[in-house]
Amino acid sequence: MSLDPPHYILSLQNNIRARPISWEGAVRAKTITDADLKKIKSIDKVRKEQRKQAIEADVGSFVSLLLGGNGHPSIFEAAAKRPDITQYMLVLTGDLIDDIPSLASALVQHPAPFRPFLPLLKAAPNPEEPLPLLTSSVLSILLSHALSQPSAKDTSQIDEALPKLYSYLSVLAKSSDAGLQDIAVQEFSAVLRSKKSRQIFWKQREATLDPLISILRAAAGAARDQDSTLWSGASSVRSEGGLSGGVGLQLLYHVLLVIWQLSFEGELVGDGLHDEHDIIILYTHLLRLSPKEKTTRLLLSTLLNLLTTNRATLLPAAVLARLPTLLTTLKTRHLSDPDALEDLQNLTELLEDYTKTQTTFDEYAAELQSGHLRWSPPHRNQTFWRENARRILEENNGELPRKLAEIMSKSWENDKQVLAIGCNDVACLVKEVPEKRSQLERLGLKGRVMELMQEADESVRWESLRAVGEWLRYSFEGKSELPMR
Repeated sequence: MSLDPPHYILSLQNNIRARPISWEGAVRAKTITDADLKKIKSIDKVRKEQRKQAIEADVGSFVSLLLGGNGHPSIFEAAAKRPDITQYMLVLTGDLIDDIPSLASALVQHPAPFRPFLPLLKAAPNPEEPLPLLTSSVLSILLSHALSQPSAKDTSQIDEALPKLYSYLSVLAKSSDAGLQDIAVQEFSAVLRSKKSRQIFWKQREATLDPLISILRAAAGAARDQDSTLWSGASSVRSEGGLSGGVGLQLLYHVLLVIWQLSFEGELVGDGLHDEHDIIILYTHLLRLSPKEKTTRLLLSTLLNLLTTNRATLLPAAVLARLPTLLTTLKTRHLSDPDALEDLQNLTELLEDYTKTQTTFDEYAAELQSGHLRWSPPHRNQTFWRENARRILEENNGELPRKLAEIMSKSWENDKQVLAIGCNDVACLVKEVPEKRSQLERLGLKGRVMELMQEADESVRWESLRAVGEWLRYSFEGKSELPMR
C-alpha cells in the first residue's frame, strides 16, 4: 500500500530542488571530484527517461557515487561539511530510488547500503531540522526495498539501521506538530512490511508504539489517565476535519494503518497490546466513532487479526467491551467495502461462537482480569453471588480475589465508580461466604474498604459502608471498628 508523501517533506524537497549549487566550486575545493561532477550532471535536471538511461548504462558507478566503493567515499561522506550539497543529494537520491527500480535493487545489494546515512540521522534539537528529516525519508525507502528482498542472507546491516531509524522517528512521533507526527507514522508504515521489521518495532515499542497509542487515545477523547471515557462508551467530540484532541483524519488513518501492519504478528503483540494499552476497549470505542469507511475497515481488520490469534485472552475482553453489540449496530451502517464487510461477518461469527460457551461466571472473571470494573449485570445479581461466590474465592488458588484487591489498591482518580463496584463485590463475597473473611482480610480488602468510608465520592462511601457492615455482621469483635457518630 503506497501512501502520498507527507506535505511537509514534499515542500522541503521542492524547495531544495530549486536551490542553485556551485558544483564547480565544490570541485575546486576538492569536496567532490571531476568524475563525481560528471555523474551528477548526467542525471540532474534532465528528463526522467534520459536520467534512467544514464543510470542503467552504468549502475555500478552510480551506486559507488551514492554509497562509496573501490576506495572512494560516498558523496555524503565527501561532502559532509557542505550541508547544501548533502541535502541536495538526499533529495536527488530519493527521486532516483522512486523512479529507477534497478538502481534501488543495486543499492541494497551494496555491502553497507545504509552506512552513509546513519550519521546524518542524529536527531537535532529542532525536530524540523532538514538534514535528518531528508535522511529518514531516503533511509525508510531503502530499508523498505531491502526488507522486501526474498533471499537476503546477511541481515546485519538491516539489524543495525532499522533500530536507529525507529529511534529517530519516535522523536517525531512524540512531537506536538501533526505534520512531523505524520512523517514518522508514514515512514514507520513504509518499513513495517516484513516480519523482522515488525518484531524490531515491537521490541522498541516504548519508543515506537506508545506515541501512536497516545494519538489514538486523543482521537478517542481519553487521555492515558482517563479510562472512564472508554469504558463508559461516551462519544468523543468531533471537530471539522478530525476527531477530538486535534487529530486529523489522515493522521488517524495512517496510525491505524501502522497498527494494522503490526497486528499481523498477533501472537507476538496481542497480549502486550491488551495488558499495556487496553487495545480492545480502545479499538471498540474508535470503531463506534469511526468517521470514514476506510478507518472502519482498518479497525475491523486489526481486531480480527488480534482476536483470532489470542482467543483465550482477548475474546473475553471483547465481550466485556460490548463489541458484539457494536458489530450488530455496524451492520446497519450499510458498509460498501467488501473487505470491511467480510471482516465484520468473520468477527461477528467469532464472537457468537465464543459467547455461546460462556457463563455469567466467565463474564465476571473476564471483567476482573481486564483490570477495570463497570456495573455489568453480575454485580447486582444476588443469584449470581449465591451460586458463584465460593467459586470466585477458591478457583485457581484465589486468583480472582487477588485481582480484585489489585484493582481496589489504585486510587482511580478519574473513575471512582470502579472503587464503588469493588466495595459492592467485597460485600457480596462476605455475605455469601462469611467463613472466608480471613482470606479477604489477608489480601488487604478489609482495611481498604474501611479506608474508603472516608472517600469524598458518595457512591464509594455508601458501598464501602455496606461492605464493612457485612463484615461486622459476622464478627462481634469487629463492632468496635465502626466509626463513631
